[in-house]
Amino acid sequence: MEHTAKAMITAAHLAAFRSIAGEQWVLADEETLHHYAHDETENLHFLPEIVIKPRTAEEISGILKICNEHKIPVTPRGAGTGLSGGALPHLGGVLLSTERMNSILEIDERNLQVTTEPGVITEVLQNAVKEKKLFYPPDPSSRGSCFIGGNIAENSGGPKAVKYGVVKDYVLNLEVVLPNGDIIWTGSNVLKNSTGYNLTQLLVGSEGTLGIVTRIVLKLIPLPQYDLLMLVPFKNLEQAGEAVSAIFRAGFVPSAMELMEIDALRIVSKMVDSTAVPVTDDTAAHLIIEVDGNNMDVLMGEMEAIGNLLTQYDIGEIYFADDAQQKAELWKLRRRVAEAVKMIGYTIEEDTVVPRAELPALIRGVKALGVKHDFEVVCYGHAGDGNLHIRIRKEGIPNSYGNEAMNKVLRELFILVKDLGGTISGEHGIGLIQKSYMDIVFRDANIALMRQIKKAFDPNNILNAGKIF
Repeated sequence: MEHTAKAMITAAHLAAFRSIAGEQWVLADEETLHHYAHDETENLHFLPEIVIKPRTAEEISGILKICNEHKIPVTPRGAGTGLSGGALPHLGGVLLSTERMNSILEIDERNLQVTTEPGVITEVLQNAVKEKKLFYPPDPSSRGSCFIGGNIAENSGGPKAVKYGVVKDYVLNLEVVLPNGDIIWTGSNVLKNSTGYNLTQLLVGSEGTLGIVTRIVLKLIPLPQYDLLMLVPFKNLEQAGEAVSAIFRAGFVPSAMELMEIDALRIVSKMVDSTAVPVTDDTAAHLIIEVDGNNMDVLMGEMEAIGNLLTQYDIGEIYFADDAQQKAELWKLRRRVAEAVKMIGYTIEEDTVVPRAELPALIRGVKALGVKHDFEVVCYGHAGDGNLHIRIRKEGIPNSYGNEAMNKVLRELFILVKDLGGTISGEHGIGLIQKSYMDIVFRDANIALMRQIKKAFDPNNILNAGKIF
């Protein structure tokens, strides 16, 4: 089903695209092409033939009609912060950027909803609704740069997902341009909807393969008044994993619970020149634990009880963040860890997820694979969800994509994840680099159904072709 050759974009196509989007928004200069040739996935680069930056759904409709008729590959792109190659134009063709579609259209305080375009930065949207004392919880580590549209495409999560859920839990309705140029709304701006197939949720997490999202209606909740944050150093990495499950079994639901292995913490602390977290030789990992709510006494009681619970483990001194600045410093370390470890050569990242009680077994298995196959590995991630990000560094292998030796290693890793009751992506998607492992977690019948869905939306296979399958 994948294109084998790039369709050539002719002068006539270029003229048509320029008449739709405007001369200055259809670009083919070398600097622009190279900028859009990569996202944050490994060290991969694929040049598009042209980059188009439309402003409206109608412009996207016109562009897709031409591409559909002439079978020109189209790769939709948000901010380019993805980690599975979803925005890589590996077939050339048109790179369609939503960056100019960056308006928050309406904050509906009566109904606790916001309508936004896809090119709005996630943190900008969060801050806009926060001013009205409202809360949009999904907060990927890249929230300061990633777009809401990309979050929809990947069904993003982030630290707050453990208590509040992921992007799909907040999407009420989507305006979408289909590959043939039709513009539809997928649902309705209501909290309950049992009217036909749920196209809204089908589009969430579809990685830009079924349509291009142009407007988004999100559910909001009231903003919690307070949050408390503590950092717990563990002398044993597996015990840190065990503690996660114990906290939930004791009846606590933190608003965030993040794991950072000590090597990852050392690397990011050095990069951002921070001494916020004490790094001692006998520490193996830290858990960042946050609670939030509207009653400070209740939250203080929860923190004290969680602290007492953790004394059964081999831990160091618990550190409580006293003020907003200390909290911000801790979160900065967690949010920048991926960038830091990638910079020093941990370019291969896997986004595994297992039932949270299986986290210690996953950590143990990952470390054993590192020894067996002679690669360095650091782990961090959303421990409260069982969602572990695994970063790999192996001399001479900067990319897993197209590397047979690394693919065998990753197959072993994903079989371990499947055996633990997990799956191969929690929030980063399948994209380009995970597609060859789909057979580990799905039967042929599952994949055949997905292919049929893709064909129903995109019979000419122009939209993000060669991703997922």
